[in-house]
Amino acid sequence: MARLKFGAFLAPHHPIGEHPMLQFRRDLDFVAQLDELGYDEFWCGEHHSSGWEMIASPEMFLAAAGERTKRIKLGTGVISLPYHHPFNVAQRMVQLDHMTGGRAIFGSGPGALASDAHTLGIDPMTQRDRQDEAIAIIRRLFAGERVTAKSDWFTMNDAALQILPLQEEMPFVVASQISPSGMTLAGKYGIGIISLGSMTTQGLMSLAQQWQFAEDAAKKHGTTVSRKDWRVLLSWHIAETREQARREAGAGLMRWHNEYNVGTLMRPGLTAFSSPDEAVDKTAFVEGAASTIGTPDDLVKTIKNVIQVSGGLGAIIGFAHDWANPQDTRRSWDMVARYVVPEINGYIDGLRRSQKFVIENRAIFDRAGQAVMAKIMENDKAAAALAHTGPGRVAIPAVNAPDLQKEAAKRKA
Repeated sequence: MARLKFGAFLAPHHPIGEHPMLQFRRDLDFVAQLDELGYDEFWCGEHHSSGWEMIASPEMFLAAAGERTKRIKLGTGVISLPYHHPFNVAQRMVQLDHMTGGRAIFGSGPGALASDAHTLGIDPMTQRDRQDEAIAIIRRLFAGERVTAKSDWFTMNDAALQILPLQEEMPFVVASQISPSGMTLAGKYGIGIISLGSMTTQGLMSLAQQWQFAEDAAKKHGTTVSRKDWRVLLSWHIAETREQARREAGAGLMRWHNEYNVGTLMRPGLTAFSSPDEAVDKTAFVEGAASTIGTPDDLVKTIKNVIQVSGGLGAIIGFAHDWANPQDTRRSWDMVARYVVPEINGYIDGLRRSQKFVIENRAIFDRAGQAVMAKIMENDKAAAALAHTGPGRVAIPAVNAPDLQKEAAKRKA
C-alpha cells in the first residue's frame, strides 16, 4: 500500500475570549510542532466573520509559518476565490511559494460562511461558478500566459505574472463538502481534493459516491484524477486511555458544538449537548462515528475504516480544535505522530519482523555464545570465575551471551 500522508487543518475554531495575538502565536507554535514531528502538510483557512474563525489571510499566516518550519507543506485551506480578483490571488500564491522555498499548496473554495459573502455583497448563487472561472484564469497565469479577460466581477488587460511559482507545478486543491461541486471541479481540471464533509457520519459514508463525481467529471473533460491527491478530513483527540481522552476533550467539545455549531452557525439538524459525556458519546461512540476520542489504537481503526469506505486516498488531515487545553492538545498530536502514523504506514513492521526472527531462531545464534565461551575458557582465572558469575552480570549483548551458569555446571561435572 502506498504511504499515507498526514497533516492538520486549522480553520481555526477558537473559542471567543482569548487574546487574538496569543492565539495567532500559539497557532504558529503548533505548525512548528507538526514540522518537527514529521507531518506532511498544514492547512489554514480564510474567514471574515463568526467570531471563532479569525484568520482572514491564510497567505500571511503561512508566510510566517514558513519562517518557523523546514519541510512541511503549507496549504491555503482555503482561499475563497469569489472574494478576490484572480490576478491578486495568483500573485500572492506565487510570493508565498517563493517565501516558503517551494512548499505552497494552492487550496481554493467558493466561500464557506454565508456571513462572509453577505459582508462582501456577494450573491451565494454565484460563488461556485466564480470559483470555477477563477481557477481557469489562475492556471493560465501560472503557466506564464498573458491574459485578457472580462467578467461580471473582474477585468484583466494583458495581465501576466512577473514571477512564476518556484515549484514547477504548484499543487491545486479544491475543497469539497456535501454538494458535488468541489469534486466536479477537481475532475474538470484534474487537480487535488480536500474533503471537509467527512467529519460527519453522513459525509464519511458518502466518500465513495463523492469520488465518483470526480471521476465522472474527469471522464467528461478528458482529464484524470488521482486518489493520491485526495485528502480526507477527520477529527480526533488522543490520549493514553479512552477515559483520559474523554476527560480532556469533553468540556471543550461541548462548548465548540453548543456555542459555535449550534449557537452561532445554527447548522440544520443539530441540537445542543446537555453534558460533556453526551458530547463525547454522540461524537465519537456512535456507529459510523467520524471522530475519534480515545487511544492511538482507536484512531488506527478509524483510519483503516476510512480507507476501506473511501476505496483509497492519499492523505488524512486532522481537524485542529480546542476541545482540550493546549498542553493536552499538543500531546495528542505528538501521540498520533509517534504511534498512529508508523502503524498505518508500516514503519515499524520491519522491527517487529526482526524481533520475531531472533526469538524464533535462537538456535542459529548459539555459535556466537560458544565463541564467547571459548575465549573465557582460554583464561584460567576467567574460567574459574564461571561458578560465581550469575545471569545479567556480564556486559555482553543478550543475543551473544552464553548461559554462564549452564557452562559452570558442565565444568563441575
